[in-house]
Amino acid sequence: MTRRIIFVVALIMHLTASASACCGGSSETRSQGEIEAALRQWTPLAEQGNAEAQYELGLMYARGSGVTRNEAEALRWIRMAAEQGFAKAQTAIGVFHAVGRNVERDDAEALRWFGKAVEQGDAEGQLLLGYMYAEGRGAAKDVAEALRWFRKAAAQGLIDALYELGSRYEYGKGVPQDFVQAHMWFDLGAKQGSAFMNERAGDGRSRVANRMTPEQIAEAQRLAREWKPKKVE
Repeated sequence: MTRRIIFVVALIMHLTASASACCGGSSETRSQGEIEAALRQWTPLAEQGNAEAQYELGLMYARGSGVTRNEAEALRWIRMAAEQGFAKAQTAIGVFHAVGRNVERDDAEALRWFGKAVEQGDAEGQLLLGYMYAEGRGAAKDVAEALRWFRKAAAQGLIDALYELGSRYEYGKGVPQDFVQAHMWFDLGAKQGSAFMNERAGDGRSRVANRMTPEQIAEAQRLAREWKPKKVE
C-alpha cells in the first residue's frame, strides 16, 4: 500500500471513526433507543445554533445513525459547526475537502481548515495536517513540518500519531533510524486506542524487538513508562 493510499484511508477513517464515537459508543454497542434519544437531543440544539450539536448531528448523517445516511446533510451541519469555530468540525471539513466527498477536492482548502483546528489544539487535526505536509498536499512537501505536527498529536496520546512516529523511527523516514525510539512509540500505541490499532502497534513493537538487544528493549520500555501525554506549544 502506497503512502498516498494510506493517507486517503486515514482521512476517511477520521470521518467513520468520529461518526462511530458520537453519542457514546459504536453502532454495535448502542441500542436503537439510545440512537433515537441522541437524535432527539442533538436536533433541536443544532437548529438553535449549538455548534457541538451541529457537529454531532452531522456525524449521525455521515454514518446513517438514526437517520438515512446523507453525506450532503452531514456536510451542511458539520460546516455550520466549523464556521462557529468548533475544532473537531473544522478537522472534519478539512477531511471532506481533502478526499473530495460532496465537495470538489481542494487541498488548499483542506489545509486551511486543518490549520484552524490545530490553532485550538485538536490532535486529529494535527495528525492530518502532518499528513498533508508529508505528502506535499496544499503546501510544499516538508517532512520536518510533518514531523512537528505528528509529534504534537502524539504528545496528546493520539494512537495514530504514536504509530506514525514508531513507523518513521523503524524505517528511518525523515528521522535517523532508531529502534529504541520506534519500540517506545509502538509500545505506547499498543496500550491504548482501538483493538485494530493496538494490534498494529503491537506488531510493530515485535518487529523492532527482533532487531534489538535486551538492553535496548529495556531502555525503550523505560522511556515508555516515563512518557506522559501533554500538550505541545
